[in-house]
Amino acid sequence: MTFSIHGLAVSRGIAIGRAVVVASSRMDVVHYFIRPDQVEAEILRARVARDAVIDELRRLQEEIPKDAPGELDALLEVHLMLLQDHALAEAIRHWITDRLYNAEWALTTQLEIISRQFDEMDDEYLRERKADLEQVVERILRHMKGAASPIPQLIAPQSGQQLPLDAAVETPLVLVAQDLSPADMLQFKRKVFVGFITAVGGKTSHTAIVARSMDIPAVVGARAASQLIRQDDWVIIDGNEGVVIVDPTPIILEEYSFRQRQNELERERLARLRYTPALTMDGQRVELLANIEQPSDGAAAVRAGAVGVGLFRTEFLFMGRSGNLPGEDEQYRAYCEVISSMQGMPITIRTLDVGADKPLDKAQPKDYYLNPALGLRAIRWSLADPVMFRTQLRAILRAAVHGPVKLLFPMLAHKSEIEQTLAQLRQAQSELDARGVQWGQVKLGAMIEIPAAALMVRSFLKYFDFLSIGTNDLIQYTLAIDRADEAVAHLYDPMHPAVLRLVAEVIAAANVAGKEVCVCGEMAGDLSMTRLLLGLGLRSFSMHPAQILAVKQEVLRADACKLAPWAQDVMDSESPASMLEH
Repeated sequence: MTFSIHGLAVSRGIAIGRAVVVASSRMDVVHYFIRPDQVEAEILRARVARDAVIDELRRLQEEIPKDAPGELDALLEVHLMLLQDHALAEAIRHWITDRLYNAEWALTTQLEIISRQFDEMDDEYLRERKADLEQVVERILRHMKGAASPIPQLIAPQSGQQLPLDAAVETPLVLVAQDLSPADMLQFKRKVFVGFITAVGGKTSHTAIVARSMDIPAVVGARAASQLIRQDDWVIIDGNEGVVIVDPTPIILEEYSFRQRQNELERERLARLRYTPALTMDGQRVELLANIEQPSDGAAAVRAGAVGVGLFRTEFLFMGRSGNLPGEDEQYRAYCEVISSMQGMPITIRTLDVGADKPLDKAQPKDYYLNPALGLRAIRWSLADPVMFRTQLRAILRAAVHGPVKLLFPMLAHKSEIEQTLAQLRQAQSELDARGVQWGQVKLGAMIEIPAAALMVRSFLKYFDFLSIGTNDLIQYTLAIDRADEAVAHLYDPMHPAVLRLVAEVIAAANVAGKEVCVCGEMAGDLSMTRLLLGLGLRSFSMHPAQILAVKQEVLRADACKLAPWAQDVMDSESPASMLEH
C-alpha cells in the first residue's frame, strides 16, 4: 500500500530505488560493500561463524547438569534449529551474492526481515521466538567480531581507506537509517546509494551536508522512516519537497520518473557554465570556491568549476580510526594531494574541528558530553592537546611549500585563544626549523561562527589576513537551536534579522579593513541568499561543488550595484524572509 513520510528537504533532486534499511543493533555492526571476487570467501566467513556457534551450543548441551530444568535444553534446541535453518543460510547468501553486503550486514538485514514476520504472527508464543533469533544472530556476530577475517584484502570502514565499490550494484538503492554519522556517510560516498533517508537530523546536520556534497537527494528528520520502511521496499525520495513515498503506484512512479529526467536536463544545462567566469552583470568578479571533506574531493571541485578550496574539513581524516590518529607524514601527504589536484589554485585548510556531532571515535556515546555543542570542541580541543595540534600545523606548513595555502582556525571567541593559537603556530614553525625541514608561508584566517566573534570582528581583523563566516554554527549559537535536532529544526532560520545583521557586520568590517571575507556555511550555496549576500558586499562564496554552477547562474544574472540598496532595505526590515520572497 502506498504511503508518504514527511521530513526535511536537505538535498535537492528525485531518487527512486529499493530500500536498504540499516537497523539499529545492540552490537556495533559495520556495513560495507565487498567486491564480486570476495563473495565466496564472505559466505564462508558467515558459515564458519555459524558453525562455531553450533559447536558452542552443542557443548553447552552436553554440560547441562542432570538436575537442571528441562526448559534449558529445549531453549538450546530451539537455537540450534534456528542456526541450522536452510532458509536463513540461503537468505544470507542472497544478500552477500546479489547486493555485495559484507557478512555482518547480510545477517542483520535478514534478522530484520524475519523479525517483522514474527511480529505479525497471531500466536503469542511464536511472536516471542523473535528474541531467540536475535540472541542467535548476536552470537554469530560476536564470533565474527572476535575472529580474524579470512579475507585480508577486505577494507573495513574503520580503516579510513576508500571502499571497494567499483563493482556496480545494478538495482538502484536508497539508504534508510535512524541516523548516520559523518564517518558513516563517507563510507558510502562513491555513489553506491542514489539517496538517503534518516529518521533524525536537521538541514545543516552533517548527514545533510555530506549528502549535498555527494549531490544526491536526501530527506532527514523523517521520524518513522526506519520503522515504517521495510527492507527492499520501492521508495521515492523527493529531495525538493522533503517527502518519501513508499511502495508507489505505477502512475506515481511514472510522474516522478518524469521529474527525475527534468532534473537531469537542468543539470546538463548548468554544466555549460563550468568555464564561464563568475562575473556580475556590472562586471564585478565573484570567487566561487568548494568545501571538501577528503583529499580525493579536490578533483571533483575542479570539475565543478571551483576556483579554489574555501574549506577543507580536515576532521574527516581523523574519524573512525579507533584512536589511531594520523601522524604528521600521513597528514602532509593528504594535504599535498589536495594541493596537487587543485592545479595551482588556493586551498584553505581548517584545523581539526571535532566534538559535538563530530566525535573522533564514533563508538563514543553521544551523551558523553553534558552539552556537546558548547563543550570541548574545535580550537578548544586543539589547544587542550597541543602535541596533536602542532602535529597538524607542521604537516600543513610543510605542504604549503607546494602551493598556495591558507590556514583557518575554527570557533575562536577570546583574545586569549587567538594568542595561544598563534603561539602554537610559531612553536610548530620553530620545530620544523630545528629539524631543518622546509615550510611555506600561509595566510591566517579565523572562522566567525560564534556571536561573540562577530561582535568583536574588528579586533579579529588585527590578527588575521582573512575571515570565513561559518553560518551553520553562527545561526545555531545566535538562535540557541541545535541544528541536528529535528524537533526544533523549524526554528533554525538563516533569515532571522539577528543572524543577517551579524553576517552583514562581518562583511562590512572586512571590506573596510581591506581583508578577504568568505561565507563557507550552507548559506553560501543557498540560491535564495545569493543576491542578498552580493548586495551586502560579499564577493567570495564557498560551498559544496554540486552547488557551484547553480550559484554561478545567479551571479551572472545579478547586478551587484543595484542590489546594494535593496539589501540594505532587507536588513532594515523586521521580516527579511518576506522581502526575499517578493
